[in-house]
Amino acid sequence: MLKDTIDAAIKQAMLAKDKVRLTTLRSIKSQIMLAETAEGANGAALAPDAELKLLNKAAKQRRDAATIYKEQFRSELEENELAELAIIEEFLPAQLSEADLVERLVLIIQRVGAQGPSDLGKVMGVAARELSGQADGKRISDVISHLLNNTNL
Repeated sequence: MLKDTIDAAIKQAMLAKDKVRLTTLRSIKSQIMLAETAEGANGAALAPDAELKLLNKAAKQRRDAATIYKEQFRSELEENELAELAIIEEFLPAQLSEADLVERLVLIIQRVGAQGPSDLGKVMGVAARELSGQADGKRISDVISHLLNNTNL
């Protein structure tokens, strides 16, 4: 269970006096606890897919913030966001390589029967579900767009 893993990592970060890691892990634990106590959750532990969704959301927030800070030439803030992102990614499943992602998306496109760019939504829905946690949604969308625009599948 993710919450137990995070608790153990928090203890390690405290012993190591690693402030960035400790802050990031506490943030994740806080989000887990909020999700568990949200209305309709009945205080039950999160399902693995809900935990994965929560981690992906946290990672995306850090990526987006780092991009904004980079555009604003705020390198100290960008570095902090990237450090937090690296910590969050430790708890996410391994990301697909570019070649593996393309291969999986080509199979999905063929299975769905997509013919061109107008079928992006149809392919994206299936791909997002099947590749959840294994690749960033924007990355999936970019590769699908590229594949559908080059119709020589």
